[in-house]
Amino acid sequence: MKKITVILTLFAMLFFSACTQETQNKIGRSIQNWTGTNGVLDIYMGEKLVQRFIKIDKLSTAEATQGDVSRNYRYGYGYLDANFNYKVDEDEKKLYFEISDYATPYIFYDNPGEAK
Repeated sequence: MKKITVILTLFAMLFFSACTQETQNKIGRSIQNWTGTNGVLDIYMGEKLVQRFIKIDKLSTAEATQGDVSRNYRYGYGYLDANFNYKVDEDEKKLYFEISDYATPYIFYDNPGEAK
């Protein structure tokens, strides 16, 4: 049993080292989709926090409709946390959002209030 574990580990290491960084990221996102996340997206204007989305399962990079080129924005679904309390209140709705990779200063992280 120990030999099988070692062989599988070596195989996985070789497989992942042969993949491009983007392929490794896609595999990581696939695993994340299975396990789920509780992401928070903070959007800033200057030094001021202007919007927060919570309970985001993933932040995806847009793919071109033709070709393999990624687009310069990210998108996802999350609850707009209007009062910045890290909780979904009764009047806060789940929304689709897009953010520019170049023009939007943002931070994406796990919800610190619900860390396990």
